[in-house]
Amino acid sequence: MGKSVLTNVRCFAVGVDLTGVSNKIEVSSEVAAKEATNYGSSGYKEVVGGLASAEISGEGQWEAGDSTKVDDASWAQIGGVGPWSISANNGAAVGDLAYFTSALRADYKLLGEVGEVAPWTSMAKSAWPLVRGQFAHPPGTARTASGTGTGLNLGAVAANKRLYAAVHVLSVAGTTPSITARVESDDNSGFTSATTRLTFTAANAVGGQILRTDGTAITDTWWRIAWTISGTTPSFLFAATLGIQ
Repeated sequence: MGKSVLTNVRCFAVGVDLTGVSNKIEVSSEVAAKEATNYGSSGYKEVVGGLASAEISGEGQWEAGDSTKVDDASWAQIGGVGPWSISANNGAAVGDLAYFTSALRADYKLLGEVGEVAPWTSMAKSAWPLVRGQFAHPPGTARTASGTGTGLNLGAVAANKRLYAAVHVLSVAGTTPSITARVESDDNSGFTSATTRLTFTAANAVGGQILRTDGTAITDTWWRIAWTISGTTPSFLFAATLGIQ
């Protein structure tokens, strides 16, 4: 990916797509520098890495009225922890670069000067590592039956690393609809002997979940999202991200 002008950053906060009401999204990550200067430091400050953290901040145009609007979602999420997934100015197609984490919705500000388009600003602070991964399911493809997503060659998971997965359920329709997402892996792109690595809690409403493996090594290199859907005329829009950290 070469140099680009920001025109297509996607932002999914738990169960809401903020893309159409945001005009500024920033993702930052840092490691605290802890001073370890001593008499053997040759007259220079010496530091070691401390705790790592990440933040997601955004702003845009205020809307309210239902759970898919920024105001309703922000009020419901404030003080809560959930998944955030951000695209790297390239949309949210399968395989597109994504940054995602589990984050605390730390603040929410709304409204401003008379005569201006009503604004909002908000910040989320990481509760898990910030993961650099890929989108595993696009937000605009409705699913009405059980199925599997496109495989991604993310590589093996080394010991003490984890596979992270986030799912954002953006809309739900039908009578008693339910979706249970899971993450599968295999050693080949055909998934001829797929193994389930993570299973999300069944969902029947807008919302989001994030899971990770336990830190043991996994030699499989191919990964995908799969889902089981039930109910009468069910339909779901959801986005999903996968990454190894």
